[in-house]
Amino acid sequence: MKIINGKLDGIRLIVPRVFPDQRGFFFECFREDIFKEAGINYNFVQDNLSRSAKGTIRGLHFQIPPYEQGKLCQVVQGAVLDVVVDIRVGSPTYGQHFSAVLSDENHHILWIPPGFAHGFSVLSEVATFHYKCTAVYSKESERTLFYNDPELGIDWQTDAPVVSEKDTSGVPLSRLGEFFTFNTI
Repeated sequence: MKIINGKLDGIRLIVPRVFPDQRGFFFECFREDIFKEAGINYNFVQDNLSRSAKGTIRGLHFQIPPYEQGKLCQVVQGAVLDVVVDIRVGSPTYGQHFSAVLSDENHHILWIPPGFAHGFSVLSEVATFHYKCTAVYSKESERTLFYNDPELGIDWQTDAPVVSEKDTSGVPLSRLGEFFTFNTI
């Protein structure tokens, strides 16, 4: 397993060692000892699975304290462009984003600690997206950053986005508020 630091402090791209053979493949997608060594030292308390059609954009979501979530994300079927935005006030990369293609072919996994908004765009005909969370879902704590905020400059790699009402009514970065502070999470 290879763990690569993303361009945003705290983000980790996990590239598992895949063992293919005539039956299919095998790989470890979570190993506590290796993750701890890479600074991913959290307890996971909830798993989520979504299935979405091509062009769907989900996000940019996050939860505020005391239910802030870290997420360990992977694609079980298909391909997505996974996107995170740094929303930690005082961070040198505040408002910047990082993206990576996660797919059932590359088997990459993305670690997103608390303090980042998260979303993805479906690149394949359908995608099944799985993620582990470090806090349970809390409707009262959930917030949405506007996915198409020009200030973010995210290329979602879709010409015809399919977006929920909740996601189209997210707030722009300029009106987000101060929920996280750099180096205090």
